Amino acid sequence: MNEIEPSLQPAQLILSPGPEYADDQRCWQGIPGIERSPGGRLWATWYSGGAGEGPGNYVVLVTSAGVAQTWSGPQLVAQHPNPACRCYDPCPWCDPHGRLWLFWAQSQNWFDGRAGVWAIRCDDPDAAHPHWSSPRRLCHGVMMNKPLVLSTGEWCLPTAVWGSVEPHRPELAEERFSNLVVSTDAGASWTRRGGADVPKRAFDEHMVIERQDGSLWMLVRRHDGIGEAISTDRGITWLATPTAVLPGPNARFFIRRLRSRRLLLVNHARASTRSHLTAWLSGDDGRAWIGGLLLDERPGVSYPDGTEAPDGTLHLIYDYNRGDRWALGHDREILLALVREEDILAGQVVNPNSRLRVRVNQATG
Repeated sequence: MNEIEPSLQPAQLILSPGPEYADDQRCWQGIPGIERSPGGRLWATWYSGGAGEGPGNYVVLVTSAGVAQTWSGPQLVAQHPNPACRCYDPCPWCDPHGRLWLFWAQSQNWFDGRAGVWAIRCDDPDAAHPHWSSPRRLCHGVMMNKPLVLSTGEWCLPTAVWGSVEPHRPELAEERFSNLVVSTDAGASWTRRGGADVPKRAFDEHMVIERQDGSLWMLVRRHDGIGEAISTDRGITWLATPTAVLPGPNARFFIRRLRSRRLLLVNHARASTRSHLTAWLSGDDGRAWIGGLLLDERPGVSYPDGTEAPDGTLHLIYDYNRGDRWALGHDREILLALVREEDILAGQVVNPNSRLRVRVNQATG
């Protein structure tokens, strides 16, 4: 009988993380995500472990009762028992049924040419210590950005088998794209529907928006900014634009449709550096962007993610000087901006309850 490769085996869920996972033991951390439960509890995640991105990385999950000022220490850690493997690029998401999912990628070494998207789920995300399902592998590839629910009711994961780095597995040549993996049964099963071949893409890190006309608009990280692809058949086929359509310094961005029906984009205002993290709005499906609220101008800010509360508060999370090869210093902070659409339109904080640079966590190892 053939032995199962380590990266295809589940990670360990550590539900009572010990002192070895405390802030003073982590020498780097970054790539965060945030989600809000139906009752208002906030959940934030990122990954750490070792000296930087590579074998031994693990996923951390923390929580706040909803005030966003006070955060717990690690409530859950997902770590692979094999030291040659890593868990990375986590993504939290509340589905239409109010259940909280935590996705992450898993690979042997830094990247093994295949990786894999894994997930756990809890049905009581308003509890301080919820019950989690066992880890389940959903598909090949990496996914760090939130799923999309189409108007048809289908759930879509933006996953990618990286084509910009080696190794390349010949058997996965047809999946080495910015993919859409779809569930028609509320997450019980997942099937790859199609993928976009966007030129000059780097780690993909794509997000998908359903436009008002029913087409799907995919934005993809490129070496020279942000590229796009459009599908008019719900993700089966994609037409990619040959050049970048938005500026960017080859880094993750964040886009989502808000309750107001506007689009929110968080990206770097300077195309050459990971600095000047800024939020814009669009009322015409991304053809024009208005406002422009500078969230953090410092070099070393990167990888935004966000969620929206029913009252319109936007929780926008990002990292600052991770402590790895991308960092300009050793601040190793996970930060949060609490803003509203009126702040973005005004280009400055005008709501008395809005706040910038709220610290979620700082590693001091």
